Amino acid sequence: MTTGSFINLMDAASRLGSDGEQLYIAEMMSQSIVVFDDMPMRAASEFWGHDFSFRTSIPSGAWRQANQGVGFMKSTTGKSRVGLGVLEAWSQIDELEMVGMDDPAEFRENEDVAFMEGMGQNVEATFWYGNTAQTPGEFMGMAPFYNTIANAQNGANVIDGGGVASSNASIWGVGWGERTIYGLYPRGSKAGLTSEDRGNTVPGYDSVGNPFKAYTMVFQHMIGLCPADWRYAFRIANLDVTTAGLAGASPPDLFQLLSKAVMLFPHMGKNTSGITKTDAPRDPAPGIRPVIYCDRTLRYWLDVQGIRNRNVLLTVNDAAGKPQDIFRGIKIAISDQLLNT
Repeated sequence: MTTGSFINLMDAASRLGSDGEQLYIAEMMSQSIVVFDDMPMRAASEFWGHDFSFRTSIPSGAWRQANQGVGFMKSTTGKSRVGLGVLEAWSQIDELEMVGMDDPAEFRENEDVAFMEGMGQNVEATFWYGNTAQTPGEFMGMAPFYNTIANAQNGANVIDGGGVASSNASIWGVGWGERTIYGLYPRGSKAGLTSEDRGNTVPGYDSVGNPFKAYTMVFQHMIGLCPADWRYAFRIANLDVTTAGLAGASPPDLFQLLSKAVMLFPHMGKNTSGITKTDAPRDPAPGIRPVIYCDRTLRYWLDVQGIRNRNVLLTVNDAAGKPQDIFRGIKIAISDQLLNT
């Protein structure tokens, strides 16, 4: 029999006051999860994977003279495929541990919140760093697609911040759109984190395989990532956060690097790069939503350099009643899953 980790009597007691009432639980493990606020979701072409196509060459025509023809030409396309991952967790609480509780449902809900926090953090971390070569069950994240400043074609969208030690961080830009970069869920299923309350119909098993009645909740998130058009993302990599870099006397100029990075997108709004169109009639940029992501450390250094240099490109705007940091019209969001190691 399969056994797992269960809430024991000590765990249960730590959540009750001396009067037997549920205590408020301070969510000390909570973090900033932001990617899901921005990511558009599409049904994958298949249940476990998604195929997408992209243009690799276009015919440019040929200059001709009288009595001279030109050859036939064509465009060429490429095809690629990404996989989806399934993140799953089971929660079981022995039925006996809730006997006599004033509100068993609240006790279970408090445990469910922890699962939703932990799984949300796991999925966002996988969005940035997922690597199926290392962990086959997850989906491929952004970092493996943008892991070089040379050689690969998409290396053009990776800018080197100059750091060479092991205390480096990255600033990311993602141009979300249903034809550019988007999330995936399996065809025929639901998007997002789902939960299924199995009641006490699924038994728990102790360490030697003996069954007991347990309340069971199953959580599942089926998700993938498709960078269909790699040009609509950038990474400013190797930003040293120590005295050898941002905390030193000659730090890299974050606003100069960001100004260079936003020009890498084929086109955006007039308040960003100023390039508002391309010659492709079906280019998807009018519908993209660009967002800049960084961790708290880099967000701090953006403020420091903005104040020190009186940089007018970093502003605070009001979005639906909430203050929002903006660079050239692009929202800046903090993702706690981004590393500076």
